[in-house]
Amino acid sequence: MIGKLGSVVLDCPDPKALAAFYAAVLGGDVEEADDDWVVLRATDGVKLSFQRAPHLVEPQWPDPQRPQQFHIDVAVENMDAAQEAVLALGADLLEDDHDGKRNWRVFADPAGHPFCLCVY
Repeated sequence: MIGKLGSVVLDCPDPKALAAFYAAVLGGDVEEADDDWVVLRATDGVKLSFQRAPHLVEPQWPDPQRPQQFHIDVAVENMDAAQEAVLALGADLLEDDHDGKRNWRVFADPAGHPFCLCVY
């Protein structure tokens, strides 16, 4: 092993706002914050960081010209309740679960990054 994962970092136009969105989704506390960098430690110990990218070209789902590059899977117990909650926080539904044929739904966070709600 060369090292360990320190954080997953998401570029976004407003780090504080996106950290607040993920804090509401995952729980946890902001450990450090300024206008250009915010660190969120989720309740399960996962660390997400958000860095200001004022000229971010957000990904488009599912457009190979503007790919997602990576995404976050959020494990949930009740898909419908979780969907209602993330939509209320400002997420957008990008792809549903195809009438229950899949165990995930794809959303975009307020900065346009795709993420999935998944029932495992």
